[in-house]
Amino acid sequence: MKIQSSKFKVFILSLFTVHYSLFTASNAHAMHISEGILPFNWALLWSAIAVPFVAWGLYKLKKLSSVDLSFKPLVGLMAAVVFIISCMPIPVPTAGTCSHPCGTGISGILLGPAISILITAVALLIQALFLAHGGLSTWGADIVSMGVMGSFAGFLTFRALRSIKVNIAVSGFMAGLFADWATYLTTSVELASGIKGDSAFMPLFTKILIAFIPTQLPLGILEGAMTAGMVVLLYKKRPDLLVKMRVLKPGEAI
Repeated sequence: MKIQSSKFKVFILSLFTVHYSLFTASNAHAMHISEGILPFNWALLWSAIAVPFVAWGLYKLKKLSSVDLSFKPLVGLMAAVVFIISCMPIPVPTAGTCSHPCGTGISGILLGPAISILITAVALLIQALFLAHGGLSTWGADIVSMGVMGSFAGFLTFRALRSIKVNIAVSGFMAGLFADWATYLTTSVELASGIKGDSAFMPLFTKILIAFIPTQLPLGILEGAMTAGMVVLLYKKRPDLLVKMRVLKPGEAI
């Protein structure tokens, strides 16, 4: 118990230490929000928002893995899926960042938002450290946009549609679509808030949002199709896994 508590304290300390040490870094043309784009106060704010969600994910992982030894390997597999899917950047020069599919729709559906946020945080950290995709100073903001908003949008959309008996393919498609678009809507808010200076928020937010549309509109549709395909494949081949992960009720399995 003490070991777990120490690890968590180290994690929190590391998160804030990273932000204090990296704000003088030059801008990098990188996936997610680039290093150094957000001013210190905004980066710190998004980090403070991200911390409790990541802590929630760690708590849920410990709780669920303690009752099911097969849960951690499943989380690892899903983390790899999110990492690979979100490593497909398409530059958006006018927004200072890149568009890309996220993968949080499928992870939110299968593992729930808490675990999805945690694995997104890990994927983003590895990308920032080893691939120069995104930044360490903007890690908290990227967790909020891709992890928190993407995961909740995918999870809640899927559950809402299934509750009114929408079929699993359409529910999966809409979950992936809204998870992707929610991520970029939030990214637009983060960028506009951070770089507006004394200017009005809405005009800059609108410009950034429009800049994403040419890439993110089709990418959202593509991510919806990928999410639907993965859910339907599991439904056909391994419905028992969907029941185990509470995506389906026992009576809904084939």
